[in-house]
Amino acid sequence: MRRLDPTDPPAIGGYPLLARLGAGGMGQVFLSRTASGRPLALKTVRTEFGLDPGFEQRFAREIASSDQARSPWTVSVVDYSAAGHRPQWLATEYVAAPSLAAWVACDGPLPESAVRALAAELAEGLRAVHRAGLAHRDVKPSNVLLARRHPLLIDFGIARAADDTRHTRTGGVIGSPGYMAPEQVTGGISAGPGDIFSLGAVLVYAATGNGPFLHPGEDPSAAQLLYRVAHEEPALDGVPEPLAPLLAACLAKSPQARPTADELSERLEARPGVWASARPPRLEADIAARETELAALLEHSEPVAPESQPAPNPAPQTGFGPPTAYGPPPALPSGPAPGPAPLAPSGAGSTPGRPSARAWAAAVAAGTVVTAAVVTALAWPDGSDEAAGGNGRTTPPASVSPSPTATGTALPASWVGTWKGTGPGSPAGDGIVNARTTRVAVTVTFHAAGRGEIVGRQVSHVTEGSTGRDLGCTETLSLRETHGTSMVFEAVTSAPTDPSAGVLCTRGNVYTLEKTGADTLTLGNEGSQTTGSPSRLTRSS
Repeated sequence: MRRLDPTDPPAIGGYPLLARLGAGGMGQVFLSRTASGRPLALKTVRTEFGLDPGFEQRFAREIASSDQARSPWTVSVVDYSAAGHRPQWLATEYVAAPSLAAWVACDGPLPESAVRALAAELAEGLRAVHRAGLAHRDVKPSNVLLARRHPLLIDFGIARAADDTRHTRTGGVIGSPGYMAPEQVTGGISAGPGDIFSLGAVLVYAATGNGPFLHPGEDPSAAQLLYRVAHEEPALDGVPEPLAPLLAACLAKSPQARPTADELSERLEARPGVWASARPPRLEADIAARETELAALLEHSEPVAPESQPAPNPAPQTGFGPPTAYGPPPALPSGPAPGPAPLAPSGAGSTPGRPSARAWAAAVAAGTVVTAAVVTALAWPDGSDEAAGGNGRTTPPASVSPSPTATGTALPASWVGTWKGTGPGSPAGDGIVNARTTRVAVTVTFHAAGRGEIVGRQVSHVTEGSTGRDLGCTETLSLRETHGTSMVFEAVTSAPTDPSAGVLCTRGNVYTLEKTGADTLTLGNEGSQTTGSPSRLTRSS
């Protein structure tokens, strides 16, 4: 991290700027925070991208598409600039973890067990992306964060938004030389098999410290790397023998010869949580050091007032609950993005009349209750891992401290009990799946638990207007963070409230609730809310 320059503004989009995190091909990256104290990486988009008449629409649509593939291994955006705003920007959660590129550069290749665990986890992440009918397009070491619970695939969506601007092209090709698939090099084709090729190249780097088309000690041009990708066989020297056949299959020149993400997961015999037990021992110290540095900055920062923009219409009720969708993943519209649902009452980073970051992007849900406060890291497509959430630290101190971003370690006793709320639904429908809903009912039950433990569950009943089906989801919640009167919860499981409704429910949703009265919980306005959901929950027992 670096201090702000004197020319830097104090805030962007209602989010205060606290430090500089880095710069990439897309723009500057700053450390910021939400009103409740959650750290953000706020990224500004270079002016020349805004000059492209189609970039703004692609920018919004790719954020929408990336949200369809949310999982514990992929990331989402919490907020981004309104149409016409300059500079364009987006805000994501700051993840205090090194990228794979930074880690290998500092500590060397990962041991075999960690490489296998990394492969299994990232295969699961790509499986979620590909099942949504999407492709990442830029899997590379700087786009993999070695986070505590799972490695994270970042920069999902933004590189695709820049696809047609040609500003990130090297020799007319989108991607990162040395990690992109042959079909991307020769024909510009970016699809699921290309992600598998890139993953294979990333895993070779993790195991050896070099990409499969880069010889030790050399600094070839982008053109040389692209030629090798298209015409030469990968170098697998130093790859552990048990992994070599699998990585060779991933790096096959023909897309049809590569395993799918499903097949890769099966061959790796992926198990949930495998990364946590196999990650390098020093990684915990590295993450803790980054968190300590982060906490010091957050402790002395204050939220600022949001930007003032006209509010043509009052915001309707919004509320708490999981995103849902039914049927196969919906195709994105070919024209401009659907209109956003208005956001909740304003706060830092929440401006009246301006669409909340994922107000429509996250509303893959028919009758969605809400997608709340899912804010995660996102890097730029030029290989700058500083923008991804790392803070540039290369040698962490030996001491390990608990996460400093939370002010408590347990759910307060006053939160224990059952809380309920009801909203009118959305007669007009909203989001990508155009379902009309007539009622949204949410019940949340909390019991005593510490940070990181299961703390309760939430049940949503979302009534579809045309069929009467219940499109809600039921989620098991863990206590992720505590910030005084605000608590952050994560859905560790999610299933249809009515199993016969054909609803697709995704785990990993993150919610922020604030206790605003003895018997009232209010949804924090740090994420997007869909229309017609309860904005408050009241105690029922």
